[in-house]
Amino acid sequence: MGFLESLKQIFGLTPGVDFEALIAGGAKIIDVRSPGEFSGGHVKGSVNIPLGALAGRVSKLKKDQAIITCCASGMRSRSAKAMLQSQGFTNVHNGGSWHSLNKYV
Repeated sequence: MGFLESLKQIFGLTPGVDFEALIAGGAKIIDVRSPGEFSGGHVKGSVNIPLGALAGRVSKLKKDQAIITCCASGMRSRSAKAMLQSQGFTNVHNGGSWHSLNKYV
């Protein structure tokens, strides 16, 4: 396993996911950074729900919709993915950094 693959595994990035197709298909992009970070730049069409507030907003999300989480590096989005999965969401993907995810929009 190469260095990049190791990093992707550590950060919980979903291997082989076609983010472009997910986004084109209407996936909800949730940016779990702080509002200040989000206002400094974000993926077009993404929704800002800070990681600490996500648990309180789960009821407003559709469990059958594809969800892509993102943040600054992939760490918080990994935690968000795990939290959503623990709440019964099955189509959740860690998009990692919003910068890297931005190329698919």
